[in-house]
Amino acid sequence: QVQLVESGGGLVQAGGSLRLSCAARRTFNIYAMGWFRQAPGKERELVAAITESGDDTYYSDSVKGRFTIDRSKAKNTVYLQMNSLKPEDTAVYYCAADSLVRTVVNGNSDYWGQGTQVTVSS
Repeated sequence: QVQLVESGGGLVQAGGSLRLSCAARRTFNIYAMGWFRQAPGKERELVAAITESGDDTYYSDSVKGRFTIDRSKAKNTVYLQMNSLKPEDTAVYYCAADSLVRTVVNGNSDYWGQGTQVTVSS
């Protein structure tokens, strides 16, 4: 079992920044990780993913160039740095983990966090 705990969400004005964290418990290093988000009335969508090695990353077109995913093996934590935030980035953000990055990217991860709310005001 992998327990994932997100933090770092909050309210920010458009153009601002937030850094989300996802702390993983147990066997963190063998898992690919990802961030998803779900806005009210919309389907959950991939935001970013990173391989277990950290060598490869994937981003949705809507966040490319604004968001950065990275991971700290020492801290068993994956981060999502969000810059130039827009009101349309408002959503609950979820952390996900799975042994294969393609499974993460497809949204079929075995493990999910509880989510953290991000609200961007205009």
